[in-house]
Amino acid sequence: MSLRLILVSASLAALAACGAPDPDQADRAPASRPAPAQAGAPVLTVAQIEAGVPQAPAAPGTAAPSSAPAPATAETGAPAPATPPDAGLVRLQILLDRTPFSPGMIDGLAGDNTRQAIAAYRKANNLGSGDAADAALLQHLAAADTARVMTQYVTTAEDVAGPFSPPAAGELADIARTGTNFTSARERLAERFHITEALLQGLNPGVDFRRAGQTIVVPAVTDTPLAGVARIVVDKTERSARAYDAAGKLLAFYPATIGSRERPAPSGTVTVTGVAPEPDYTYDPERVSYDRGDRKVVLPAGPNNPVGTVWIDLSRDTYGIHGSPDPSKIGKTASNGCVRLTNWDAEQLAAGVKPGVVVRFI
Repeated sequence: MSLRLILVSASLAALAACGAPDPDQADRAPASRPAPAQAGAPVLTVAQIEAGVPQAPAAPGTAAPSSAPAPATAETGAPAPATPPDAGLVRLQILLDRTPFSPGMIDGLAGDNTRQAIAAYRKANNLGSGDAADAALLQHLAAADTARVMTQYVTTAEDVAGPFSPPAAGELADIARTGTNFTSARERLAERFHITEALLQGLNPGVDFRRAGQTIVVPAVTDTPLAGVARIVVDKTERSARAYDAAGKLLAFYPATIGSRERPAPSGTVTVTGVAPEPDYTYDPERVSYDRGDRKVVLPAGPNNPVGTVWIDLSRDTYGIHGSPDPSKIGKTASNGCVRLTNWDAEQLAAGVKPGVVVRFI
């Protein structure tokens, strides 16, 4: 039996409830025409990252360090963000990602997802409270995981071959017609290595990600599946999902997007009923409470499907834990009631669950 059939077809219809694209995602304008890559110095070197220690937060009222305008990127022609990444935070985020106390996307920038992952890791490892990204925390992480945090990768023909889809825009029927694949080889590689496209390009200036045979530097992520998940706690206030084993040990922490004021996530306790890798997404106006038109639309499976690359079905009808087409928004926007993780975090969690696993919403 195909893995995709682990979840019965009746439950697959539940994907209609919470996978609707966020308004700002559904109406994104198409990317601009690709521009040639421009060579230059990388925003950070591998040596800087391998030896990096997070910088102390700037004092209130202190201006953030500035950087020169970034060169045009290889596939969109748009400049990278002006805020320079912190080598120490890149290193810390990679080490957290491998624990796995996920910081979400690796970007080298301070943010709530990284702070919450730090706080969870500290508590789980008896390192005190708080969310400070200091040298002591980094030493603890590095002592437990001595492998290098950066590695090299050579782009392959498969990486660049596609098929690719245009950025999601317009009506659901338009997205169904154009597909839900990655929009570019660079987006595919960024997701594979859990890194933002801006930082991936910044670490590899002059690289045209549309070409095979390019040697690039990337985070040395591991994607180790979880095993033995007995209980999941979804914290709607913290915007996180935590996985525990049968003995109560915290196995993993993930930042999450969880419902909204208009369409809140469930409360109380539910259970996992199954897992659907590479799910379709069905919008059925007879089953949902938000308006995306009056016609039933089925979007094909793909990493930029509204529910991402995997769906963990819950016993509350039409609700689940699932992936996302836009990992940069995890923990920062609302959802239509479900629990949304990055695709790689959702896949890792899905590998460790089975029907009957308890999911508690607090």
